[in-house]
Amino acid sequence: MQKSFLIVLVIAILGAIALSQFATTLPAYIAFVAGVIITTLIFKFVPDSGIAQAADEQYVGPTMTLYVGNLPYRVHEGEVKVLFGEFGPVNSVRLVRDRKTGRRKGFGFVEMSEAGAQKAMVKLNDFNFQERTLKVREAKTQDSEAADRTGTDE
Repeated sequence: MQKSFLIVLVIAILGAIALSQFATTLPAYIAFVAGVIITTLIFKFVPDSGIAQAADEQYVGPTMTLYVGNLPYRVHEGEVKVLFGEFGPVNSVRLVRDRKTGRRKGFGFVEMSEAGAQKAMVKLNDFNFQERTLKVREAKTQDSEAADRTGTDE
């Protein structure tokens, strides 16, 4: 269940109890329905907190993409985002999947603020995460990999 649904349910129950105390002739089910309607209206028209909005906004400034290796196969993007989010704003998390099977390959890329990425590289390289030892490095661009293969220096 979603958190907002549980909050609406709890407030509706509390509202039903309060309404039934003040209007003793009102049946309990009507008080509960009234509590649900009032709570839903409050959630619909009261603006969201700034915390939820700030989490969805992209970081604007110098960014760095990190390679994260030896990830557990069962890990999800959200878990990686929370882990790296402790060190700075995270713009994106991309976990690589096998094209044929769709299973995760155990590595991915995290784009985040440059300062946060530097901290994350120091703290999370060789960090034990879900029984796996992470390898965190600055990701190489495809251009630099092509130059490494051909032996040219661009």
